[in-house]
Amino acid sequence: MPAPSSSTVAADTSLPRLLGALSDPTRLGIVRVLADGNEHGWGELRAPVAKSTLSHHLKVLREAGVTETRQEGTRCFVTLRRENLDTRFPGLLPAVLSAARTDGIGDHVTDEGAARDA
Repeated sequence: MPAPSSSTVAADTSLPRLLGALSDPTRLGIVRVLADGNEHGWGELRAPVAKSTLSHHLKVLREAGVTETRQEGTRCFVTLRRENLDTRFPGLLPAVLSAARTDGIGDHVTDEGAARDA
């Protein structure tokens, strides 16, 4: 089954589902990493959880319309659907990300590729 279009996901995303997806510190950390606007490989995301748990968190974010996943061969890449979220819920994502940064929520999630490129 093809992935829903960007406009469909934006229209179908409900506030409770979005807030539920963002309520976990690890998922919030993933969103903080993705907020740089770049596409990130799943294998480069680092969190102190099992790979299966990380996959679950990525699935929750994708199903809530927070992220989009692209497969290229055996690799998967994930991006934040920032434009869609900002259209559907203006100002919400910047406020949540700012509060998370201030409180250090999600600091435990990093991107190996970003550290390598620095």
